[in-house]
Order: sequence, then structure tokens, then C-alpha cells
Amino acid sequence: MTYKVRIMPNTSFPAPLPNRKVCAVAFDGMPLFEFSIAVELFGLDRPEMGPDWYSFQVVGLDEGPCRTTAGVQVAAPYPLEASEDAGTIIIPGWPISRPVPDKLRDVIIRAYGRGARILTICSGIEVLAACGLLDGRRATTHWKYTDRIRQHYPDIEVVPDVLYIDEGQILTSAGSAAGIDLCLHLIRRDFGPAAANTVARRLVVPPHRDGGQAQYIERAVPVVYESDRLGPLLDHMRRNLHKDHRIGDLAKRAGMSERTFLRRFSEATGTTPAKWLLTARLNEARDHLESSDITVEEIATRAGFGTTTNLRHHFREQLNTTPTAYRQTFSRATA
Repeated sequence: MTYKVRIMPNTSFPAPLPNRKVCAVAFDGMPLFEFSIAVELFGLDRPEMGPDWYSFQVVGLDEGPCRTTAGVQVAAPYPLEASEDAGTIIIPGWPISRPVPDKLRDVIIRAYGRGARILTICSGIEVLAACGLLDGRRATTHWKYTDRIRQHYPDIEVVPDVLYIDEGQILTSAGSAAGIDLCLHLIRRDFGPAAANTVARRLVVPPHRDGGQAQYIERAVPVVYESDRLGPLLDHMRRNLHKDHRIGDLAKRAGMSERTFLRRFSEATGTTPAKWLLTARLNEARDHLESSDITVEEIATRAGFGTTTNLRHHFREQLNTTPTAYRQTFSRATA
């Protein structure tokens, strides 16, 4: 799978964030990996990003060092109250068996009331749910927790097959590594695609991941020779997004019957060829909108949508915005 990174010449940094302070909450029973994601994405010095990069603090919910799920202890240098003036608060997971303390709930509700953003990774959705901040909203979490959330919090619209959801002030991610996707998305939202791409390269991860978490749910692993055939096919489809791709032609190119091809494609990607193509085309269009000044009409052609009407339709359906509005929002760092 090839990911394109485009950085325009004369890149400038966007206007400083109104509040660049990010606080990650540490607590007993904290998952070490999810906590490390917050530190890696927001807590490292990145002088190449300019003087207005994030200011990061780890704040402790519990007294003394916090024992993580790996047995490693983390000593938070700041108390939870230090997050009272943060612009972004990160909840890196939450122990499902532990009730959310009133102290944490009060801090999160006050933070939301003053306009701060709350970002949760994996089971961290429990904190937002307990605060009532997800009622009537779309949210996601690890696929193995979706039934629990639906049962205990029926007013939340749980979306089980995505990597993350951005509801403005409230951002939720699927299991563990999807937290990287969400954090990169927030960096992209705050500082533009060039900054997110730079951080992604430092982490050696793709700036965009195709598909949703359905592709990571436990399933039979396709045999090697079929994976070898589907890999080049996906590359071919990505290189030729502007062309029509009929199921019969794709199956023939993969050397399979149509029935076998559809089954194996679903096993490998977690979706259908049509949905996979739509996601790939949307990503291609987003790349052009973020990093070039070519017309929307030309983007519609290059990305395989054919017409601007078709492009706008899918942007409204999938991203709840228009191509023009998307460009205005995300091209500011590279324009």
C-alpha cells in the first residue's frame, strides 16, 4: 500500500491555536500503550513545527504514581486541577470495571463547558459517557466494547465500524492504535496536512488509513497466494481511481471467480470493492484539496468521481461538508 505525502513549497504555519495546552490524564489501571500515544503525538519537542506547537502536561487523577496495565508506574508531574485551563484533554482509555470518579467527571464537564476539546482513546469513551456528554451524539470505541456502551448508554449513537469520530469538541477513537489515527487527525485539523504528514513520517505510520475497524475484527486470515494477488490489485485500483472498475474485471485480474473475489476482498479489507473505492477516491480528493490549487472540477476527474456534482454528493454524505469548505479549512497550512 503506497501513501502519498505532498508538502507544498513555501509552507507556512497557520495562526496559533487559541489554546495549545494539551493534558493527558494519568490514573491507576491506565493502559500504557494508549497513554504513550498521547505522549508521542503531543508531548515531544518538535522545533520543526514552529514556536506555537502544543504545550503538553501529564496530570494525575490519583495520589502517588499510577500503575499501568503493564505494571509500569507513571508519576504524573501535575495534579488533575492543572487541566482546568487546558485547550485539549486526553483520556487514554479507562478500566471498564472502575466507576468514573466525581472528581474527574466534574473536571471534564467544566472543561467542555468552557470550550475545551475532550479526546478519548479506546475505552476512554466510558468517561465521556458517564459525564453525559455523548447523549445524542455519534461516538466510537473498540469493537468489543460497543455492545456494552449501547446497553448502558442507549442515548449514544455508537458507530462500530470506523477508526474515529470527530464531533467538534468531542473526539472518540476505536481500539488502541486507532488513537494514533485520531491524534493525527487533530494535528491535521489544528496545523494542516503538512504538519500531520511530518509527524506521521516521524512515527513511520501512514497519515491516512483506509477503511474502518471492521477489517481488524478477528477473522480467518486469507491464504498467502490470495493476499499476493489482492495486494497488487489494490495498488492497481489506487493508481487508476479515474477509471471504472467492474467486479468481473477485478476478479479476472485477481485470477478468481467473482464470488471468490468478493469473499476474499471482504476478508482482506473488511469492506466491499465499491466502498473501498469510494474511500480511496475521497482520500485522493482530500489530498488534492489540501495541497494543491487545482479546480474542484479537475479534482473530481482525477479522483474518479467524474463530475463535481458527484464529488459534492459524496462529500456531503461521507464527510458532512463540501469540497470548497473542506479546502478552506484544511489548506490553510499549505496555501
